[in-house]
Amino acid sequence: MARFGNSVRLLGNAEFASLAGTAFARSQAYSTILIAIALYADLFGTTGFVEGLFGTAFAAVQLLVVLPLGRAVDTGNAKRYLLVGFLINVGVFVGFAFVSSPVHVILVRMVQGLGASVLWITGATIIGEISPDDEQGLWLGSYNQFASVSSLTGDLLGGYLLYAYGFTETYAVLSLITLVSFLLVYRFLRDDPGGQTDAEAVDGIETFRSLLALPMLRSLVVFRFTFSVGKMAVIIFLPIYARTTFGISAFAIGWIMAGGKATKAVTQGFVGDLTDRYGRRHAFVAIGALLYGVGTAAIPLATYFEGTVDPVTVSYLGDSQTLGGAFFALFAAYSLLGIADSIRLPASMSLFVDEGERHDSVASAMSLRSISWKVGQVVGPVIVGTTMDFTTTETGFLLAAGFIGFATTLFALQARRAAGKNPGENVA
Repeated sequence: MARFGNSVRLLGNAEFASLAGTAFARSQAYSTILIAIALYADLFGTTGFVEGLFGTAFAAVQLLVVLPLGRAVDTGNAKRYLLVGFLINVGVFVGFAFVSSPVHVILVRMVQGLGASVLWITGATIIGEISPDDEQGLWLGSYNQFASVSSLTGDLLGGYLLYAYGFTETYAVLSLITLVSFLLVYRFLRDDPGGQTDAEAVDGIETFRSLLALPMLRSLVVFRFTFSVGKMAVIIFLPIYARTTFGISAFAIGWIMAGGKATKAVTQGFVGDLTDRYGRRHAFVAIGALLYGVGTAAIPLATYFEGTVDPVTVSYLGDSQTLGGAFFALFAAYSLLGIADSIRLPASMSLFVDEGERHDSVASAMSLRSISWKVGQVVGPVIVGTTMDFTTTETGFLLAAGFIGFATTLFALQARRAAGKNPGENVA
């Protein structure tokens, strides 16, 4: 039976350990900055539309760079791209330390989008390239598992640092973690771990057309475009909702977000192993997406539980936090979302890697995976944020759940047809 120890065992491989450090640095920063954005929204008194731009700015840059970046990684030295990504992220932390308006937040988020794309696409591609064929799901699932551990740490440590010390000290810690990860990759990762495609053999446009001709990959791209509209609304607006509606502290917001990261950290490697053994990966994607929609629809229940559950006071480190019903409702909803992602993510990544290997273009397939997400990520926060401005915040979350439900239904139909045409393609 698969165990969490299977993922820990991989840390004995120096290359995997260095790449796990990449996932750690990337996710730590992402989670901490999401909490910081909630504080900026409260500090500057922003509207839902502007808060949506905090998410859109991050994604818009990624939308422009993911395809050429994926092609460059396929044909170039992936290690060098990874190292550059670390340095960009350090620059992002310096920029965030000096923001003084919503416009500044938006501009730095654009640079953050570039750095995150470099680390994500390159790291995931390298894992897919160097992993043994019979353990691909375990390696990808474990890679995401360590990213989830990092996200959890970012939620708790980042939330505490923002609560206790403020922005500058928090960004200094993130910079130190990123530089340590830079050194690990520089020392232990082989040179040129990706880049297996001959740049002269086929041009980028032809590669992407060939990939999109694959029915399963095409169904995944369509699914992620719609699903991302709903999910990104949750990622951007749940911390803001907790802060601006219920006055929940940065540290307590970190606890809420840690609930979802904890479930992903514990279960994702296990589920990745299950996809290797049982196949039918498209079914794992659909089930996880459906559960994510349920969790998103449950977020507005926070307004009900805030007045019906007695507050609880928790003491720690000489301080105390009073947690009301909204905290517990949001914690439960986000934990459910973590379970949903654990079911969906390893199978989704494995499907993209498998389809990319058909044309020796794993990074290009991962770029399509990313860009399909970015289109929804660009428009989603603004659509949902504007809806919140004209109606209520709770209505915006229900709209997000509707997008997720539609995406899941469409994918289930398309993927079933694609699997029927190639019945052996999803069997591990």
